[in-house]
Amino acid sequence: MMMMRSILRSTSIASSSIAHSPEKVLLPAIGSISSSPTPHLQIFTRHFLDLHKMVNKEAIEKEKARLADEMSRGYFQDISEIRKNGGKIAMANKTLIPSLTASKFPDFEVNLPDGGSLKLPIIPGKYATDTSERVIPSVSLFCLSFRASSQAMASSWSAPFLGAFSPSGKVQVYEVSFIDSWYMSLGPLRQMFLKMMKKSSSPQKQVVYSFGDNYYLRKELQILNLLTGYIFLLDKSGKIRWQGYGWATEEELSHLLSCTSLLLDGDEA
Repeated sequence: MMMMRSILRSTSIASSSIAHSPEKVLLPAIGSISSSPTPHLQIFTRHFLDLHKMVNKEAIEKEKARLADEMSRGYFQDISEIRKNGGKIAMANKTLIPSLTASKFPDFEVNLPDGGSLKLPIIPGKYATDTSERVIPSVSLFCLSFRASSQAMASSWSAPFLGAFSPSGKVQVYEVSFIDSWYMSLGPLRQMFLKMMKKSSSPQKQVVYSFGDNYYLRKELQILNLLTGYIFLLDKSGKIRWQGYGWATEEELSHLLSCTSLLLDGDEA
């Protein structure tokens, strides 16, 4: 009994001391360790949110610039230009572009009629995505068509090129058709389309297809008019060493063949 009274008295004194203490005692809320986040967590959260806003802002600005760029040209402007120049928006190079100043062709993926895929250009250190190792050509001719009307233009370059250099086994032609229709990019329709396409009869020629958005590839290659054909001669390292447009002329073909011979002989500038 005496012990109980002593405990109660001690408790009462402690309570009185706390109540009259000049400094208040703060206790953490039940079920929590701290009522505010640590400084490190606050800094991390702030930087994360700032980065998220910055990325979103950059993406929005990038998309706005793209829309403005694409709206600056249209089908009628392209066809008006084609009617004036017949697809020859510029003359082909007469000589090789020096290796030191030549730009590398941007990487992009294409689909083959057999359902396989490739990442082009094929250069040393890079392999096809269909897991088969392919021979790296000494010279590649890329013939790009963005509309069906320009596919015949591509053939006006590729046929004489193959006729001259196919026996060497050191060249490769890629006739690339770009299909930007979103529904044709869907798996089932894409596979159905590829099955209907014929394979090339020449081992030095690949007829391939690129599905989906191609804006940034076109931007990098400075391609504006989608109704004409674009021809690029690439060396073994994937650099653009010569370029042509539209239908091939006899003079331009002679320049293409002579430039290719220089690359194959290793006498390029």
